Amino acid sequence: MIPWVQLAKAPVPGGGEVRLMRRDAEFSIRLGVKELMNSRLSGSEEALAELACARIRDRARPRVLIGGLGMGFTLRAALAALGADARIEIAELIPAVAQWAENEMAEIFAGSLQDPRVRLELTDVAKLIGAAGAAYDAILLDVDNGPEGFTRLANDRLYDARGLAAARAALRPGGVFAVWSSGPDRKFTQRLRDAGFATEEVVTRARGARGGARHVIWIATRPAEAGKGAPPRR
Repeated sequence: MIPWVQLAKAPVPGGGEVRLMRRDAEFSIRLGVKELMNSRLSGSEEALAELACARIRDRARPRVLIGGLGMGFTLRAALAALGADARIEIAELIPAVAQWAENEMAEIFAGSLQDPRVRLELTDVAKLIGAAGAAYDAILLDVDNGPEGFTRLANDRLYDARGLAAARAALRPGGVFAVWSSGPDRKFTQRLRDAGFATEEVVTRARGARGGARHVIWIATRPAEAGKGAPPRR
């Protein structure tokens, strides 16, 4: 069997270390012994973008925020789903992950970061959400294993009542807040509803149509304002 080779490592703000591993054409990003993502398992990350963008693709000049660059599967799926007038912002907390995207994992990203619709910000996605002011048509979060922070405990604040209120305020009426998770979380579903979102819970597979582990994506929609419709469509 071909052995895994460590290509690089980087500290995680707040503690811990992520490692980039490669085995032949397969890449893996790990926190300690825990694998966070694998280049062979992209199905649910792609579904995160496909499910959210399907609900906003007819809007004029849709603006999307993606929390977590990862291996770029969500980004590439969003680019494929949206038109030339879309704008996609990516918040990545670990600068080394962005460097890996441009170097060691360039073949996976396939030039997606150079797309003129894309802007990469090396910052905490919570900062962009907090400063947005009803600016986004969709916010997609894949910054941890789900609503219970594993990579970084500070991620929990994205999913508590205050964080969900901030996300709702950062969306335009009818906007979508989509969250990836490695598994279900009934308490989080209820928190989304308590925050005023119309919420749908979708089960997806790690390998897409080829199966694999079951993951969960929440599609939470900010209701349109009373007496007003959704933003203008083409």
